[in-house]
Amino acid sequence: MKLGILGGTFNPIHLAHLQIARDVLTSCRLDRVLFIPAADPPHKPVANDILFDHRLTMVNAAIAGNPAFASSDLEARRQGKSFSVETLELLKQEDPTGERYFIIGLDSYRDIASWKDYPRLFELANLVVAIRPGIEIGNPLQVLPVAMHPEFCYDENLKKMRHKSGNCVIFLEETQQDISSTNIRRRVADGQSIRHLVPSAVADYIDQHALYRQTEQGS
Repeated sequence: MKLGILGGTFNPIHLAHLQIARDVLTSCRLDRVLFIPAADPPHKPVANDILFDHRLTMVNAAIAGNPAFASSDLEARRQGKSFSVETLELLKQEDPTGERYFIIGLDSYRDIASWKDYPRLFELANLVVAIRPGIEIGNPLQVLPVAMHPEFCYDENLKKMRHKSGNCVIFLEETQQDISSTNIRRRVADGQSIRHLVPSAVADYIDQHALYRQTEQGS
């Protein structure tokens, strides 16, 4: 199976997350995209202290009806910090012969050297880097420590770096929606509509459970 993996706090999940998933599904000819909410993000706390169950329920509401999308509570079941390398290791154990496509944003890619066991990420999965509108990637190798440069070759025409493992780093420029969860939370706190930013089922859930009404803690 060719599996896309889209992680994050999903606090809340929004239309750009879904568009990224659709773009990668099509561009990389995937069989499925798996949405994995982070239970305990290692880099920063969950804004507003929104419980994992709320965030997973919003993901399920957002992807309902799309047979190519699925969700997983893997990081909550595993417990401890939600390190991506450990998640990918478990997914590899579940399907040793499958192809994994780990979907991240450009900001995360630029910060990847701070991630736990980050060189292992390139061995466990192809990385698909989603680029927001108007952002230039420059030389993608320069983001990585110099010691890692010999492990890659770069095809400028395909906008793809190939790792010595055979996995690739793919830069996806199709995504056109510039939406952030931070802005959505602020709009809810200010009493503004978010129905053009999230699926209706997610907006309804936020209303029903009075999420994000107070000034957020964390980010």
